[in-house]
Amino acid sequence: MIQERAAAGGQAAGLTREQRWVLGLASLASFIVILDVMVVATALTAIKRHLGASLADLEWTVNAYTLSFAVLLMTAAALGDRLGRRRVFAAGLAVFAVASAACALAPGAAALIAARAVQGAGAATIMPMALALLNGAFPPARRGWAIGIYGGVTALAAVAGPVLGGAVTQGLGWQWIFWVNVPVALAAIPLVLTRIGEATGPGGAVDLPGLVLVTAAALGLVWGLVRGNAAGWGSPEVVGTLAGGAVAAVAFTVWERRAARPMIPARLFRSPAFSAGNAAIFLLNASLTGVIFLMPQFQQVVEGQDPLGSGLRLLPWGIAPFFIGPRAGALADRVGERVLVVTGSLLQAAGVAWIAAAAGPGTSYLALVTPMIIMGAGFALAIPAVTKSVTSDVPPADIGTASAAFSTMRQLGGAFGVAVLGAAFAATGSYATPAAFSHGFTTAFAVAAGLALAATAAGTVLTGRRNLPSAVMSAEPGTAVSASGQVAARRPAAPDTNVR
Repeated sequence: MIQERAAAGGQAAGLTREQRWVLGLASLASFIVILDVMVVATALTAIKRHLGASLADLEWTVNAYTLSFAVLLMTAAALGDRLGRRRVFAAGLAVFAVASAACALAPGAAALIAARAVQGAGAATIMPMALALLNGAFPPARRGWAIGIYGGVTALAAVAGPVLGGAVTQGLGWQWIFWVNVPVALAAIPLVLTRIGEATGPGGAVDLPGLVLVTAAALGLVWGLVRGNAAGWGSPEVVGTLAGGAVAAVAFTVWERRAARPMIPARLFRSPAFSAGNAAIFLLNASLTGVIFLMPQFQQVVEGQDPLGSGLRLLPWGIAPFFIGPRAGALADRVGERVLVVTGSLLQAAGVAWIAAAAGPGTSYLALVTPMIIMGAGFALAIPAVTKSVTSDVPPADIGTASAAFSTMRQLGGAFGVAVLGAAFAATGSYATPAAFSHGFTTAFAVAAGLALAATAAGTVLTGRRNLPSAVMSAEPGTAVSASGQVAARRPAAPDTNVR
């Protein structure tokens, strides 16, 4: 332990001033975006009651955010490459702040869903820029460590989110879970513009046909899954939207192979780490987001907890990510991504399956603590490792695109997970009684466990331990390191003002 802390201290001591600001602001931005997901989860029951929202409304409160988040990520990456990642990062924070205020002021479910879609657009701009700036600021030898810190801060959001969401919802009202974003995002904007140097990518035109096709595919598939139980799986609405989404997905794949400037260049998929890593994060986040959607509602509907009580009872979930997250990236540097992703996915599947078997009316809270800790340990190990896998093997010019593709798959996975678990819940359960809710909850969690097991299969394709050249492992901050491990000339350190 002492040696680990000394090594971490040595890593931090060698950072340039700009690297410190990039790491801090990227982590802060990720914190508020992930925090928003967690605080909304604990407020869903209050939103349902206050706005008279249906199950479909609650699903769209989550999915309007994740869908716009997912489908606009590649466009945001292209804009960042062309206009400057720092500038677009700051613009995303501004959109996120304004949309958060609109969510707080929403008079009904429809207005809230619309505002959440705009908020998702802001998040879509923030996250790929944060990850691209972070990856661009750190050479591969130190990127795992930096991503571990970034992941640790994100894990803190997972720990604080349920408690903060529950406390704010119960003490002030659900609207205040959105108001808390506004001052943080607005305060970060001037720091981004004055403390981080500008960075651009290859630039070029935005792939508008690709954007339209991927949007149609995501919207059609998620709409059909959300509406399946209510409208009927054989209804023209559901069959038509699912078929339309599938056709759009195929058309997107065909178009991307022929487009002059595709959203996702085909060359990226030649890397098994990139392809398998994106499949793994899609499945992992589908499982995780669907679980987050239902677990706080179980605590309130079945266990009779208030919002704060349900948030406090989710704390065991965040214990392992808080302690493991900052070390997982550095651990991936030493042992490779495959073992962490496979182990983490299996732990997540085991924890979810355990909860599915144990949960029901009258279930003791203590019976759920151990599986929640296991789940937390699972995604704390897997997510930093799969992030590193996707971004570490791409050429420097493709970092922005690769980061956005990874974030796109992560968010599409989240929307898919909420839709699939929501459909599984509605098929066998309801909000009518605690017993009815528990029945649907158990079915949905069994599906979530299956998604995590599928992520395990994808993780087996990833690379094992990487034996990087000693020159790479000792490269100083600011040293350019190629994907093959060759150390190039060291870049001059940025001036302390960091204003360009």
